[in-house]
Amino acid sequence: MPFRMFDGNGAAVEAIRMARPGVIAAYPITPQSSIAEKLSDCVANGQIDAEYIRVESEHSAMSVCVGACLTGVRVATATSSVGLALMHEVCGVTSGCRLPVVMPVVNRSLVAPWSLWCDHQDTMAERDTGWLQFYCGTVQEVLDLTLCAYRISEHQDVLTPSMVCLDGFFLSHSMQKVSAPTDEEAWDFVGPYVRRNMYIDPTDVMFVNDLCPTSEYTEMRYQQKVGFERAADVAREVFDEYGRRFGRRPCTVEKYLLDDADIALVTMGSMSGTAKFAVNELRRQGVKAGLLRICMFRPFPAGEIREALKNVPVVGVVDRSAGLGAAQPPAATEVSAALRGAGCRVFSFVGGLAGRDISDGAFKGLYSELLDVFEGQAQSVNTWFDLKGDPMALREVDIIC
Repeated sequence: MPFRMFDGNGAAVEAIRMARPGVIAAYPITPQSSIAEKLSDCVANGQIDAEYIRVESEHSAMSVCVGACLTGVRVATATSSVGLALMHEVCGVTSGCRLPVVMPVVNRSLVAPWSLWCDHQDTMAERDTGWLQFYCGTVQEVLDLTLCAYRISEHQDVLTPSMVCLDGFFLSHSMQKVSAPTDEEAWDFVGPYVRRNMYIDPTDVMFVNDLCPTSEYTEMRYQQKVGFERAADVAREVFDEYGRRFGRRPCTVEKYLLDDADIALVTMGSMSGTAKFAVNELRRQGVKAGLLRICMFRPFPAGEIREALKNVPVVGVVDRSAGLGAAQPPAATEVSAALRGAGCRVFSFVGGLAGRDISDGAFKGLYSELLDVFEGQAQSVNTWFDLKGDPMALREVDIIC
C-alpha cells in the first residue's frame, strides 16, 4: 500500500471518508476542529455522499447521529474535552440504544482551569457510559483503529459505540507517514451499514428510549454487559483479519521487552513511544525494564494484562488523568484490579496533564523509582511525578476565601 502523509485528525477523516457515512453532524472544538472542517469539505466536494448537518452544540451533534443511525445509515461525528462532556447525556442514549456510532475523540483537558492541551481526563470521565474505547499511539493507529472500530461496533453480537481516542496536538496535529488502503480495499473490509436492534420506521413502529420500568431496566443493562464481553472476542477476530489484509495487526495490549523484566510501566496513547525509547536506553545500561501499552481500554483487557505482567515483580501505571477523589486514577485502578493476587507490586504515577510533556528523562526517573522498590531501597514512589516547585504556592488570589 502506498504511504501518505496525514496528521491524526486527517487520518481520522480519511478513515471516516472510506467508511462512507450517510449523515455527518459535528461541532468544531480545539483541537478537533479540523475533523469537522475537513468532513464538511469532503461533503462539499463530493468525496463523501452524505448529508452534513450544521448543529449548535456537541449535544445536538450526537442527538442528530442517534436519530440518523436509527433510520438505518452510518453516521459520523467527532469531539474533544468539554464538547464530550456536553455530549454526556446523549452518549448514554447512544450506548443504551445499542447504536454502533464510531467517534474520534481528540483528548484534551477538562476545565477548570481552561486548557487546550492534551490529557485523558475527558474520555476517562466517559469510561463507564457504555462505549468501547481505543487509545491510539500513532497516526497510523488512528486510521487503522477507526476502520476496525466500525467492524467491531457494528457486529451483531456487539452493537456498542466506539470512541477512538487520539492525543490532542501530540497526534491530532502531528504529521506522520501512514500506509492507507485504497477506497475499494477499505470498503471491502468495512462493508455497508446494516440496521439492527432498535430502529425508526413509520411502517413498523417501536418505542425508542422510552420510560423503562424497573422490571426491565436491569436486564437491558445486562445486555450491554454481554455486548462488551463479546466485543473482546470480536476485536481479536477483526484485528486478525485487518492484519491479514493490510499487514498491520492492531492489538488490545502491546507488550515490549516484558519476558525477563524486573520492572515495567503501563502506558496509554502517544507517550508510549517515548517510554519505549527510555526502555531501550535502560536495557543498554543493564536494567531489565519493560513496557505494556494499553490500546483498548473498554472493554478492559484484564486477562491479557494479567498474563503479560504476571512475572514482573514491580509495575508502575502512568495515568494522564488525575482521578480526583479516587484511591488511584483510572488506569492504575483497573490494572491493580487485574493484577490482584498475581504477586506484582503495583504503583500509580500521574503526569502529563494539560499537555505537559513526559520526556524520556521523566520516564527514566519513573523506572529509577520502580528499581529502588525492586532492590528494596524504597517502599513507595512519588505518584505526582512532574510537579514544579511548591504546587501549593501557586494561587490565583492572595485573600483566603
